[in-house]
Amino acid sequence: QVQLVESGGGLVQAGDSLRLSCAASGRTFSSVAMGWFRQAPGKEREFVAAISVSGGTTYYGASVKGRFTISRDNAKNTVYLQMNSLKPEDTAVYSCAAKSTTWPSSTYSNPGSYVLWGQGTQVTVSS
Repeated sequence: QVQLVESGGGLVQAGDSLRLSCAASGRTFSSVAMGWFRQAPGKEREFVAAISVSGGTTYYGASVKGRFTISRDNAKNTVYLQMNSLKPEDTAVYSCAAKSTTWPSSTYSNPGSYVLWGQGTQVTVSS
């Protein structure tokens, strides 16, 4: 059973940085694209970032572009989300997800195109 486990969340102040990790079990990690989404209380799930199988192509949501960086280490079965210049509005539960291989890459921001999700990690940014 493939599982995704996030870590690295916490409470930080505005302007600080955090790095989230998503560790995947199973041998299929290196053959699927990965994404990060977030959900704040009372709000819909929001696309944060996605990365291609090789790591050569990345995508970002408008609200995080220029501040967050997604990367992956296929040898370690891990995808990362480096978050810099954090703002209070970044407060949310962050979840990583594995993208379905049957959906085109153009659907990277559609949560429906992801087939496996982690349990999420809380990020809280105080002002």
